[in-house]
Amino acid sequence: MEVLEKLFSQINEGVGKLFAWSTSLLVLTIIFDVLLRYVFNMSFIWLSEIEVYLFSFIILFGAGYTLKHDKHVRVDVFYDKWPKKRKALVNLIGGILFLAPWCVVSIIACWKYFMFSFTFKESSSQSGGLPYLFILKFCLVLGFILLLLQGIASIRRAVQTMRGLDTDTQENKAIF
Repeated sequence: MEVLEKLFSQINEGVGKLFAWSTSLLVLTIIFDVLLRYVFNMSFIWLSEIEVYLFSFIILFGAGYTLKHDKHVRVDVFYDKWPKKRKALVNLIGGILFLAPWCVVSIIACWKYFMFSFTFKESSSQSGGLPYLFILKFCLVLGFILLLLQGIASIRRAVQTMRGLDTDTQENKAIF
């Protein structure tokens, strides 16, 4: 199980670092779009859709990475001051009752959404928009799979912490 935890964490680390570059690409794309719109008075639908794709990649492929580094949104009013084992219990319960089921339901729903789109080779409904919209819909599936894998790794880590076998090494801690 430890091997799987490390594998899932390594996958999310690599994917997160790779798609972090999407943020820079998104900023450059928006700057280019704004220049075209306000300086040259022209706009392209496909350019706006690329912005949506890049933003989607950042969120979908960054979720597992964010969970891995424990940087996801949380209300830290009490949690921040709790001892490690209590935090691990909260993470375990949250992972089992909320994160894993939500990911499974989302994977199933997004897979159906993707398959419907793929069957009809769906493209943008806007004239001049991007073709192959089903690729973005498949990214929904991949994003939730990556989040589920990291959730499994986090659940295992929480169990280990509660058992007193804390495997939280420097590589698993947040680097920010």
